[in-house]
Amino acid sequence: MRKLHIGVVDLVSQGPTKALWARVMNANLASIMPQVVAVWCKQAGHDVSLVCYTGFEQLEEELPENLDLVFIGAFTESALVAYALSNRFRAQGTVTVLGGPHARCYPEDAQNYFDYVLGFTDEAVIRDVLRDCSRHSPLGVRMSAPRQPDQLPGIRERWEFMESTLRKAPLIQVVPMLASIGCPYTCSFCIDSTVPYQLFDGGALKADLRFLRSRFKRPLVGWHDPNFGVRFDAIMDSIEEAVPPDSIDFIAESSLSILSEPHLRRLKRNGFKALLPGIESWFELGEKSRASSTQGEEKVKRVAEHVNLILRYVPYVQTNFVMGLDSDSGPEPFELTKRFVELAPGAFPGFSLLTAFGAAAPVNLEYQRENRVLPFPFHFLNNNGAMNIRPKNYTWPAFYHHVIDLTRHSFSPRAIVRRIAATGAFVPRWLNVVRAISSEGYGRIRYHRQIHNLLLTDPAFRSFFEQDTDLVPRFYVDRIRRDLGSIWPSLPPGALQHDQNAFLKSHTEIKGQAPIHGQSAESIAASRVA
Repeated sequence: MRKLHIGVVDLVSQGPTKALWARVMNANLASIMPQVVAVWCKQAGHDVSLVCYTGFEQLEEELPENLDLVFIGAFTESALVAYALSNRFRAQGTVTVLGGPHARCYPEDAQNYFDYVLGFTDEAVIRDVLRDCSRHSPLGVRMSAPRQPDQLPGIRERWEFMESTLRKAPLIQVVPMLASIGCPYTCSFCIDSTVPYQLFDGGALKADLRFLRSRFKRPLVGWHDPNFGVRFDAIMDSIEEAVPPDSIDFIAESSLSILSEPHLRRLKRNGFKALLPGIESWFELGEKSRASSTQGEEKVKRVAEHVNLILRYVPYVQTNFVMGLDSDSGPEPFELTKRFVELAPGAFPGFSLLTAFGAAAPVNLEYQRENRVLPFPFHFLNNNGAMNIRPKNYTWPAFYHHVIDLTRHSFSPRAIVRRIAATGAFVPRWLNVVRAISSEGYGRIRYHRQIHNLLLTDPAFRSFFEQDTDLVPRFYVDRIRRDLGSIWPSLPPGALQHDQNAFLKSHTEIKGQAPIHGQSAESIAASRVA
């Protein structure tokens, strides 16, 4: 195999930006798999350069010229940037590969713009790409491993690629780590709900933590586990055996069912400073919140008590909700969430609009069969820019009215002051205020008001939401053009449109067999390049 010049691009921004928050935080959103791919390519004997695109870089200047191969990792919200970059690279004769959540969720669409589209990715898949390294047109080749890898290169192996990204974070440097993959819960909308839970080797975890202690006076680690602590004792034993108590600060997303008081004591002792539990709904998904037998007002009270308990041990808590679930109807779900904000004032509420990410979850087949999925451009599929599922029990104006009312209540001056008073540490207080008055709070209120107003006043805009037309409203096209800036001219023709029912069509073509995350059995077999 000839020696290749390889670029790896980790997209964490939807386009060029000058925002202060992005300058501080975007580098901390770096993904692990692009670093892993870079390590595997280097171990195979190739020259490798990695760039984490935070919105401030000129990629032409950051990457070497005359690359043979470029791997791009992207979430769906950054898919248009990925498509534009692939278009640029292919015009220069470079072979392009897409990996990450978008490749898993929308493989059929991505094949139009990349030479390779990767589902589950292990070292064998990467070696197959490196061996073939050829153009595939008009459709790229879809490849996928049978399952997620059993182990990944550790921080020491990834350090040269990780360090260059961390240097871009001027104030806070968050080191990404994984202790596990998959999730034992079955939340119907989640991409991890069908991925078997798997705990990584404890010895590797301990080695990573010890290495970090040799590089930072007090490291800050962000666990990328879909649900941290499912095997709680095993993970905490590894942490306690590796480093002194409270010598590393940790951030983790976990479920309330794991966060019992004995576990909270242990988390506090070991330096956990922020937790992000998922509440999702007051009427379903109770298994994650230790409230499977309760709903409505009773669940609100129990969960609020639990969150207040967590705040006695951990200074920062973000509670995550999903708005627009089929179990919701009328004002009650929103009023209950407002009640929760009152009862647990110290928690920062994170609101997501229900979104069907292509082939991410089996329930998306139901939405597509019912013709409820809208073809919003990928740029807005970030759980907040658009809800691409027609709500079951609301008109669009009524739904956005409730969303605006809840968001305004949650980030009112009174709520912000109460959140400050209920938060004990300076940095969490500062973070809560900044998030509330920036794009996450006030910014979303303004944005949702725009959508609500257009739904009421613009017939063409409303027609798109009512599925009377697939023509993307000018409002969204203009916003994409503005956000992409200098990248916009490189966007390939057709990139603003996609088949929102591709997962269903792919599923029905393979009679008697559902594709795994959109990867059909024959495409996997055919794409394993010899």
